Amino acid sequence: MAADIRIVRETPLSPAEAWRRITDWERHGTVVPLTRVTVLTPPPTAAGTVFVARTGLGRRLAFDDPMELVAWQPPRRCRMEKRGRVVRGWAEFEVRALAGGGARVEWREELRVRGVPFLADPLLAAAGRALFGRALNALLSDGP
Repeated sequence: MAADIRIVRETPLSPAEAWRRITDWERHGTVVPLTRVTVLTPPPTAAGTVFVARTGLGRRLAFDDPMELVAWQPPRRCRMEKRGRVVRGWAEFEVRALAGGGARVEWREELRVRGVPFLADPLLAAAGRALFGRALNALLSDGP
């Protein structure tokens, strides 16, 4: 089993600008608490790009969430596979133009966390929606 997460946001940003902000991988580390993102492959971003989100405090109370982009269709769709020892699954997002201007962003994620029983999936999904929803709001805002 896995925790299923779906977040939808509408923004006045153009689809291209929403895409640019969401795919600024290092910026994810500034909006997700206790997280730093490091891109391991040289630019430009494309299928095969690998990055790691390290979350936690110090060395002992932290874990790595390595991801690889497996679908890259700018400025519309991106999919990444999570291949860590602690976090497994996938995440993807789509950006679409709204009829009156702006963009609609849909983020979907399926998470499996080592050591967390499947009975906790609804709680994990709710926590993921809250955390990733706040992060998506921040990425689409004019803030950090």
